[in-house]
Amino acid sequence: MNFTGAKVKKSRALGVALTPKAERIMKKRPNPPGQAGGQRRRRKSDYGVQLLEKQRLRFQYNVGEKYLQRMFERASRMPGATGENLVGLLESRMDSIVLRSGFAPTIYAARQYVTHGHFLVNGQKATIPSQRLRPGDVISVKPRSQSLSMFSEFRDQGSSVPYVEAELGANTARFLYVPERQEVPVKCEEHLVVEYYSR
Repeated sequence: MNFTGAKVKKSRALGVALTPKAERIMKKRPNPPGQAGGQRRRRKSDYGVQLLEKQRLRFQYNVGEKYLQRMFERASRMPGATGENLVGLLESRMDSIVLRSGFAPTIYAARQYVTHGHFLVNGQKATIPSQRLRPGDVISVKPRSQSLSMFSEFRDQGSSVPYVEAELGANTARFLYVPERQEVPVKCEEHLVVEYYSR
């Protein structure tokens, strides 16, 4: 999946900023689309709350429904808390690590950069955004892509998380370890996602 709709509108509906632009606008207009500032929100059912959290998680990682369900099923077979396992699996994706490394401004851009063939993993061509990286894997910008403005623009930002070590001057980043849930900058009550899929 690659969501191509209005990111700001979707962000306001979900209550979580999907892009830097959405974050700026939501500070001024935090309410969902169509709801005036003074209006009270209708109370959601348990199912509605679970559905919202599932959608929040899905759109923050830019993945499809069938894919997310498959990842949930895999996470449920792993030892430990299913919700934390699910976030760990999603955070280990190639496009997620490109985003956390500082090579892309949004998950949507990260997916596009990967599919267009701008990255290598351990020196090998990698064009699948859902490719699961393992601790120790190194991603690098292909030599002929390094001069592109989209990479130089974000080169000074660096990694935003402790489990990715980025050397943007060298156009490389290393995935150090699968993170603990509290280290992942994703807004979601993952236990509600587990409840949604466990119905």
